[in-house]
Amino acid sequence: MPRELIDLLWRDHPAAPRGGARGPRAAVTTGAVVDAAGTVADAEGLAAVTVRRLGDVLGVSAMSVYTHVNSRDDLLALMADAAFARMPRPGYGSAGWRTRVRRVADTNLALLTEHPWLLEIDDDRTAFGPGTIAKYDHELHALDPLPLDDVARDAALTFVLDFVRAAARAQRPDPRADELPGLWGRWAGRLAQYLGDDHQLAQRVGGAAGEAMNAPSSPAHAWTYGLNKVLDSLTPPPTR
Repeated sequence: MPRELIDLLWRDHPAAPRGGARGPRAAVTTGAVVDAAGTVADAEGLAAVTVRRLGDVLGVSAMSVYTHVNSRDDLLALMADAAFARMPRPGYGSAGWRTRVRRVADTNLALLTEHPWLLEIDDDRTAFGPGTIAKYDHELHALDPLPLDDVARDAALTFVLDFVRAAARAQRPDPRADELPGLWGRWAGRLAQYLGDDHQLAQRVGGAAGEAMNAPSSPAHAWTYGLNKVLDSLTPPPTR
């Protein structure tokens, strides 16, 4: 029977409980199962991560996989924590707080771009994991120069990371992205004919944005604009 999730998350810690010494040694480790799951998710998406598939990849039975994880949900939490443990930790040095928070945002966007399946995992139990806690601690320090109490610091970091996740979702590849510039060029005039005098504000703003971006939207532009606004919202009020 596998250990509880918290013990699986901390399986490499000296204080983690160990299995009994009797019986044959397992053909694979829990870490190998988690690594294989991450590799499959990177290549084929999260839906491809099944116990049967992992058994095939590792050359063991599905029942052998279940000796390492209690459920697929537990496996997903382990995968997320492992990804957080391995992500780069940008240094802060003497940089100002805006630069520090930008580094946090950029690093998280890069992580979610490299491993988009992380966007599909919403499991608060990852907060108990060593990788997640190390990530949290490091990113909290980005806010050191700001006059925030502990509760506000947590909320500020959550605000930044929620924006990053939303932006990462918006930047996921659109299978028709390559067609949009051509369609915009061909259809803009016809769309104007269909609309006539209706929805003037939408026409004016959409036309200006579309001309500037040569497409109906630009995730890159939205990222730059949105992150600046997030940082502006964290700017301390001037002292009197």
